[in-house]
Amino acid sequence: MKNFTCAIPTVVHFGQGQIQKLGGEIAARSRKVLVVYGGGSVKRNGVFDAAAAQLNEHGIQWAELPGVEPNPRVATVREGVRLCREQGLDGVLALGGGSVIDCAKAVAAGFYYDGDPWDLSGKKLTPERALPIFTVLTMAATGSEMDDIAVISNPETNEKESFSGPCCYPAVSILDPTYTYSLPASQTAAGTADIMSHTFENYFSPIETSYLADSLAEAILRSCVKYGPKAIETPNDYEARANLMWNAAWAINGFLNMGKPVAWSVHRMEHELSAFYDVTHGVGLAILTPNWMRYVLNERTEARFARYGAEVWGLDPARPARELAEAAIQKTRDFFVSLGLPASLSELGIGPEYFPEMARKARNSGFDRTFVPLSAEDIVNIYQMSL
Repeated sequence: MKNFTCAIPTVVHFGQGQIQKLGGEIAARSRKVLVVYGGGSVKRNGVFDAAAAQLNEHGIQWAELPGVEPNPRVATVREGVRLCREQGLDGVLALGGGSVIDCAKAVAAGFYYDGDPWDLSGKKLTPERALPIFTVLTMAATGSEMDDIAVISNPETNEKESFSGPCCYPAVSILDPTYTYSLPASQTAAGTADIMSHTFENYFSPIETSYLADSLAEAILRSCVKYGPKAIETPNDYEARANLMWNAAWAINGFLNMGKPVAWSVHRMEHELSAFYDVTHGVGLAILTPNWMRYVLNERTEARFARYGAEVWGLDPARPARELAEAAIQKTRDFFVSLGLPASLSELGIGPEYFPEMARKARNSGFDRTFVPLSAEDIVNIYQMSL
C-alpha cells in the first residue's frame, strides 16, 4: 500500500424523509442559495417542492438555474456564476444527479475565480475556495454527492474535462432512495454501469496489496450485479434503490483508491465520446469497458481478472487463470446487455472518423500511469473494437 491522507468532510443524511434536515443544514452555512437543476423532473416528482419548503421554513432566499445538460456545459456554469455574483448568493443547492451536482460544483468554485470557469477544467487548475455546496440526489451513478470532482463539457472545442479540489466536496448531501423511483430504466442501467466503472478503475491497479480496498470493490460490484436488475424490474424496490445509491457514493468517495492510486483509463476514453457525440456517460462506459478489459488482458494482468471472475461472478477459481479471466470479461459484457445497454458504438450511429483525434486528446491525461499503459494507437484500437 502507498501512503495516503483521508479527509471526506461531506455530511450525508441517508434514507427516506431525510430532506427534512436540509433547511437547517443550509441555514447554518448560507442565507441565499442558487438552486441548480436539470430538465424539470425534480418539479414533477416533488423534490423541488420539498426542497423549497425547507428553504422557506428556514428563511433562506434563492434564485434558480434550470436546464443543466446531461453533460453539463461551461456556458451553463458561466450563467450560474453570473447569477451568484449579481444576486449576492452565498451557497449552491443541486437538485438532481451527477451532472447537476458537477455543474453546481463548477459554479461554486467559479464564483471565487477571476478568470473563465472553463480554466478550472481545461487548464486543470485546482480551486482553492468555493461557495458551500448542498445536494439532494435523484440518481445513483456518479458519486459526485460525496467526492470533490466535477466534469464539465465545452462543445465549442469538443472537450470534456474534470477538475477537483478539497473545497469542492459537498458540505451536505441528502440521499433519499425513494427519489430514484421515477427514473427511467435506461437511466438506472446507465447509472449502474457508471458505478461499476468507477469501481473497476480503482480495482484494476498495479498495486495489489490493499486487501481491504479490493474486497470493498468486489462487494460493490456484487451489489450492483444483484440490485441493478432488481431496480429496473421493480422501480419501487427500496432495498435495491438504497443499495445502488450507497454503492455510488462508495465507488468514488476515495476509499477504494487509498493506498493504491492509479490513473483511470476507460473514463478518459469515454469523456472523448461524450465530448464529440454527447453520449450518455454510463452508456459509453458500458460499451468501452469489456473491450478495454480484453485489450489489456495479458500474462501480467490475467491473475487480477481471474480474481475478479471468482469473487464477483462466482466462477470456479480452479479454472486456468486465462480461461477464468476471459469468462469474467464475457460476464461483464453480458450483464450490461441484460440491463438493456448497447454493446457497440455503431448502435449509437458512431463511426471511426474522429478516433485518432479522440485518442490523441485522451492520451494527454496520464495513460503512462494506468493499469496497463496505453499509446494513442492502443486507444484507437479499443475504439475500433467497440464499433
